[in-house]
This record gives sequence, structure tokens and C-alpha cells, in this order.
Amino acid sequence: MVSESQVPEEPPFHIFNKRQKWNLVAIIGAAGLFSGLSSNIYFPALDAITEDLNVSTGQVSLTITSYLIIQGISPLFWGPLSDTLGRRVVYVGSFSVYILANIALSFSPNFAVLLVFRGLQSAGSASTVSIGNGVIQDIATPLERGAFIGFYQAIRNFSIAVGPVLGGILGNFLGFRSIFIFLTIISGVVLLVIIVFLPETLRAIAGNGTKRLTGIHRPIIHQFKEPEYMEDPESSTQTPKVTAETFLGPLKMLLEKDILVTLIFGGMVYTVWSMVVASTTDLFDRRFDLNELTLGLAFLPNGLGTIAGSTIAGKMMTRDFVRYEKRYLELYPDAPPPSKTRKSLSPDFPIEHARLRHIPWMTGSFVVATGLFGFTVLPAWIVLPLVLQFLIAATSNAVFAINTTLVSDLYPGSGAGSTAVNNLVRCSMAAIGVAFVDRLIALVGPAMAFSGLALLVVVLSVLVAVEWTWGMQWRGEREGRREVLAEKSMS
Repeated sequence: MVSESQVPEEPPFHIFNKRQKWNLVAIIGAAGLFSGLSSNIYFPALDAITEDLNVSTGQVSLTITSYLIIQGISPLFWGPLSDTLGRRVVYVGSFSVYILANIALSFSPNFAVLLVFRGLQSAGSASTVSIGNGVIQDIATPLERGAFIGFYQAIRNFSIAVGPVLGGILGNFLGFRSIFIFLTIISGVVLLVIIVFLPETLRAIAGNGTKRLTGIHRPIIHQFKEPEYMEDPESSTQTPKVTAETFLGPLKMLLEKDILVTLIFGGMVYTVWSMVVASTTDLFDRRFDLNELTLGLAFLPNGLGTIAGSTIAGKMMTRDFVRYEKRYLELYPDAPPPSKTRKSLSPDFPIEHARLRHIPWMTGSFVVATGLFGFTVLPAWIVLPLVLQFLIAATSNAVFAINTTLVSDLYPGSGAGSTAVNNLVRCSMAAIGVAFVDRLIALVGPAMAFSGLALLVVVLSVLVAVEWTWGMQWRGEREGRREVLAEKSMS
């Protein structure tokens, strides 16, 4: 008979302690700044670009639409690559593209160059979001995931707060091209931090963090001092081959009913929020006669709202997970704790309810704030629309944090790929919305435009109820199919 003391202790999900994990999230958060920063730092300079390049407002708006489209598509290339080849190599590749695009944009002799390299800039920066979510899935248990994703999104959203302010200052005093010089410098610094400090985390390569890293996967800091817990793997690690399935695999998530309804609802909220932000320059410039500097400051409430919403949502998700885990273990005392699972969550555990618990009041607040926003954009009323922009940003980004975490929970093992699909849906929908928002406002006015958008969110809120009611059933069916396929492959 073997005593309990002789039973080998199960290794931890990841060897990193809390502080090390938070440090990693801080690094990938800094890397993730550039997707939002590159988009938002640009808004206050729109009028300056139209004058400098002698183009129309509609043409400059096309650079926003194209940025969103590529922002949605490019992670489908980078994300699956990072799930296959590793996080570090894709970080280095995507940042290299981003830096080269910014160098070209800092010259921008005409609109064609601006349009093409804005697209390339988006291709380089958008992937950092999905790769970062992949890192979090590599190192975090389901219990930790909500707080990490909320914090990660809050760091990234810091760029939304300061981006327009920086864009206004740089554009006002040094011209719009100085924006891209600034982005080149700070992205180079972040790339250096990644190369020096960020270890490979992809579990197929690094395991739970104890496998000794080599080549591109090894950070420079390990050349001087390697952690004592690292050891050579029992067998050589073979890098999986990149095939067509590598890139098509994540798209199969769209065939899963629970994931699809979650993505469509989140995409609609993202679209409406993007339309509010994209229309701010024109609405505020016409009604409040702001220069580039003060226009940049007008975006600050939106940015602060994104940070507040993400942070609050992260804390709520951790608390709700603990609450639902406690109830679950009371019903199934012999079941392993969901917070320590290494694979998919048990079909019996109501992760959908744990994550979506606060969505109704968040969505309701978002709808009310959006509906009122159009009525407040009147001369001398600038404080009220700024307050509403804070509320719109806070509630929408709380929804995004929950949405991203839930999709990661529903499809574990493909962190970057799942985020890439999430980006595809959000950004494709947002690109369409942003392309038509100015025409919509010109046609019916801001009051009717934003009231109609708020009503559209109310209609699509039924998808949350659908996921709450049938999500567990659909997830259980998917797990059943996976088990059947696994048995067939072993026989």
C-alpha cells in the first residue's frame, strides 16, 4: 500500500510565481499598446493630414477603415503562427513589420503612401493583441485568466487614453509625420525589452516553464543568469510544421454555435463604440471649434473609460469564478477544482454563467449612454458628451474583457488563434460601421444615429440570453466530439 506522502505531487500548471506572471503580463501589455495607440494617436491629426496632403475627409477616413480591416485579418496569419512556432519569434517578426511601416509613414509624400503603409502598420501591430492573449493562456489557470486578461486589456487601453493627447501635441507642434517617428522609437524600445526579457511560453515548446529554452525562444537575460528550475527536456522538442490547417483551423471556431453568438454580440458592441470614437473628431470640431491639442484632450475620457472598464471586469470575473467554483464543488465534491484544470473545463461547470453574470447591466448602461450621446453633442454642452463617452468606453470595454475571456475558456489550447478570430469578427463589423458613420450622421443627425445604434445593440442582446441558456449544452456536445475523435486516433 502506497502512503499519501509517497504519491508524487502533480507539477504546477506553470512554474512562474504570481509576481513573475504579472511581470510577463506587463511586458505583453506594453507590446499590445501599439494596436490601439497607432489607431487613436492618429485621430487628432485627421484635419492636418487633409490639408497637408490635399485630400478630402472621406479619403482620410478610408485610412481608418483600411486599418480596421487589416487589423481584423492580419491576426489570422500571426496568431496561428504563434500557436505553432512560438510567441517570441512572431513578436519579433510582427514588430519588425510595424517599425518598417512607421519609418515609411514618417516620410509620407502623398496619400497613396499613407494608405498603403497604414495598412502595413496595422498588419504589424494588430497581432500583438492575439499573441498576448496566447501568452496568458500559456501561463494562467482559468481562475487567474480573468484578472490577467482584464489587466492586460487595461494596459493596452492606456494607449487609447494617452494616444489622442500625444497625437494632438505632436501634430500641433511638429506636424503629423512626427507621430510616426515617435511610434518608431517607442516600438523599438519595447521590441528590445521582449528580446532581452520575455521567455518563450508556448507550452508545446516551454512546457510549464521548466524546459530549458534555446535559440530564438531563449531571452538574452538567460544567457547571463538562467533560472535554477530549468532543465533539459526528456526528448527533443520538434517544432510543428506550418500547413494550411495552421491558418484555417481558427476559422473553424466560427462553426461552433456558442462561440459564434458570443463573437457577434461582442462585435456589435465594439462596432458601436468604434463609431462613437471615429465620429468624435468631426462632431467636436464642428460644434466646439477645437484645435488639434484640445481635440486630443477631448479623447481622454474615452481612454480613461477603457482602462476603468477593463480593470473592473477583471476583478469581477475572478470573484465570480470563485463563487461558481464553490457552488460546483458543493454539488460535485469528488470533481477536480475547475480553477486548477489543465485542459478544457468540465461540461458540468457553468463557465458561461460565471462570465456573463454582469453582462445585462453593463449592456443596459452602454445602451443608455450611447442613446443619450447623440442628443448631447450641442454647442456649449461639451462636458456632458465627454461624461457619456467615459461611460460608453467603460461599459463596452468591460464587455470586451468578458467576451475575450469567455472565448478563451470555450476554446482552450489556441489562445492566439481564438483572439485572432475574435479580432476578425469585431474589426470586420467595425470597419463597416466606421465607413458609414459620417454618412449616417449627415443623413439623420447624431441624435437619431446613435439612438438607432443603441436599439440595434438591444436587439442583438438576445444572443447573450441564447449563450446563457444553451451555451453549456453546445460546449458539452463539442467536448463529446473531441473525445470521439481522440479515441479514433488512438485506435
